Amino acid sequence: MKIVIAIVILVILSLLFHFLSPWWFTPIASNWSSIDSTINITFWVTGIVFVLVNGFIAYAIYKYRYKEGQKADYEPENHKLEVWLTTITAIGVAAMLAPGLVAWMDIVTPPEDAMEIEALGKQWDWAFRFPGDDGKLGKVDTFLVSERNPFGIDPKDAAGHDDRLITANDVHLPIDKPVKVLLRSLDVLHNFAVPQFRVKMDLVPGMVSRLWFTPTRTGTFDLLCEELCGLAHHTMRGHVVVDETADFETWLAAQPTFADTQQIAAGTAAAGQALYGVCASCHGQQGEGNAALNAPRLAGQGEWYIKRQLAYYKAGIRGGDANDPFGQQMAPMAAVLANDAAINNVAAYIATLPLEPGAATIQGNASRGQGFYQTCGTCHGRQGEGNYALNAPRLAGQEDWYLKRQIENFKNGVRGAHPADEFGVQMSLMARMLSDDAAINDVVAYINSLQPGGGS
Repeated sequence: MKIVIAIVILVILSLLFHFLSPWWFTPIASNWSSIDSTINITFWVTGIVFVLVNGFIAYAIYKYRYKEGQKADYEPENHKLEVWLTTITAIGVAAMLAPGLVAWMDIVTPPEDAMEIEALGKQWDWAFRFPGDDGKLGKVDTFLVSERNPFGIDPKDAAGHDDRLITANDVHLPIDKPVKVLLRSLDVLHNFAVPQFRVKMDLVPGMVSRLWFTPTRTGTFDLLCEELCGLAHHTMRGHVVVDETADFETWLAAQPTFADTQQIAAGTAAAGQALYGVCASCHGQQGEGNAALNAPRLAGQGEWYIKRQLAYYKAGIRGGDANDPFGQQMAPMAAVLANDAAINNVAAYIATLPLEPGAATIQGNASRGQGFYQTCGTCHGRQGEGNYALNAPRLAGQEDWYLKRQIENFKNGVRGAHPADEFGVQMSLMARMLSDDAAINDVVAYINSLQPGGGS
């Protein structure tokens, strides 16, 4: 009898939790109310089955409980019962699957007037591409992906020259306009999901999947990867910003075209050497760094990373926090570089400087730090060599006092808090795994033991 009472209480509490729960769907912001209807149908079907099955179990336990002198009947087959169970089960399964199949067909069949864009996923960030004035997206090929061509756009295809490129995690869309999203992955399986839009679709390497929706209200909505895509999967976050049409067009017009990005000349080390004279006063003639001036080592860092950080300092993305006095010192120095060409030239020159690691200054348990570094190495490389594809700079050979300070800055929100620093935001989340000062010292001590050669 106790089991019967427990089952009945379990069913009642489950129903109360469902109907009284404060956790429910986010307010819908697109045309896909049919998704909610499909989910609700599934809830009703499974809920009724849950109540009936548990009710039957409770009834059977009570009715056929042990009674002295009562003998059980043996009935190996019951054709009538089997027909009823098979029929009811088939109806229930059909009731759940049919609405989902209809919704699926709708969501992958966009209207002819839908605006076509591309969402590109990779570990662990998003990028987006809009057609230019010709209304067509250019051809792409994964084999063409490079630092200068992160989308892999075919330069021989004229339709791709005016494509608008957004290399950030936030994308803007116009309100009340159907949008067809082409989904492409550069590495592993990802997933494009906007909960408020009720859309979710996998990005499968080697193929292009698609979905469509119509934003129905302005605002900023979460863009998530809902497919486990690696250790930093939880940091792969972005936003879809829905604007009024005029605001969207203004934003889109400000985005660079593929042709614009190809016109930026590669840096020249010879030209950068003269500009580096200002940098050398703190960072050293050979980019060796200077702890007394709080200037980290530059030699050995990837050219792409140097360019990004200089651009961040110039734009106020880095070095604007009042708790980052050394970053504030660097910001006006970066402003000396007048334009992108100057930044490219300096970065090209720094890339020629030899990497000569200095002596360790941080004392820690390198063996313990190796365990912590397993997470770091997923992006930064097993030997701390860095990885451009994952936007992870070189750690091996960098001065340990600087590494410790940056980890602390990420943990405390001094660095990585600016909304435009998408990779800093990711690093802030990862740095929190180091719970105390001892853990930071240990992982830095282990990085000190890594060989600085190779990598990017």
